[in-house]
Amino acid sequence: MTRLSGIRGLLLDLDGVLVLQGRALPGAQEALRELDRRDLPYHVVTNTSLFSRESLASWGRSVGLDVPAERITSALSASAAYTAHAFADQALYVIASADARREFEGQRLLSHGEADAPDAEAAAVVIGDAPEEATYDNLNRAFRLIRRGARLIGMHKNRWWLTPAGPTLDSGAFVAGLEFAAGVRGMILGKPSPAFFREAADEILAEVRRAAPPNLPRPHRANVLMVGDDLWTDVLAAQRLGLRGAFVLSGKHGRAELEQAARQPRGGGRPDLVAASLAEVIEALD
Repeated sequence: MTRLSGIRGLLLDLDGVLVLQGRALPGAQEALRELDRRDLPYHVVTNTSLFSRESLASWGRSVGLDVPAERITSALSASAAYTAHAFADQALYVIASADARREFEGQRLLSHGEADAPDAEAAAVVIGDAPEEATYDNLNRAFRLIRRGARLIGMHKNRWWLTPAGPTLDSGAFVAGLEFAAGVRGMILGKPSPAFFREAADEILAEVRRAAPPNLPRPHRANVLMVGDDLWTDVLAAQRLGLRGAFVLSGKHGRAELEQAARQPRGGGRPDLVAASLAEVIEALD
């Protein structure tokens, strides 16, 4: 197996690396313990935008994964942080679950009734995972606000994801629909957005620097390994920012994606490592 040296921190995708179809993958918690044993810091990164970080941490414990909320970076948390900075004190229309809206605490969110007003305006429309909120009526409200000048923000643009019921539409499908209908291009703040990986990598590097002995070289992005089951959204996107990437076969994609990437004249690429699982990735680290 290929060996990887110089890795000082990891970004771990949630779905396909630690969990699959709502259940912890075999050996996932043991792999996290091994990272702790090696003093290798990690953050769990996810495009999941249905739940707040606190709820994700609580759910993880219920399925046997002990990941503190402060070690989670989600498309939801990244979006809330962005709007708090970019649109301070301005109205937002957020299509997201009630739990997800907790991440926007302190920000001004329009109710559905307020968004219905003929003269309603918002600085931004934010779309996340919301099975009960992504209704035709709510999407029409979002569409009208965008037509009046609201910025369209997608927490991510995933097309689909695996649930216990099987492949399921993800919120990226609704973002794409609004882009098409309104004739705009949305801002995407989750993976594979460069801003998402930049923020997540910087958080890990700051943690590494705080814990590192002064005689060690200053860490940089090439010392951070992104581990994901989506070659395009996880691995290649991270590599374009200078991180290293490991592709695991424990999730929704397989070797067919590697072959497809190899055939791409531009925009393709290969991961630094291909492994069956997170445990196998850790075994490859020098």
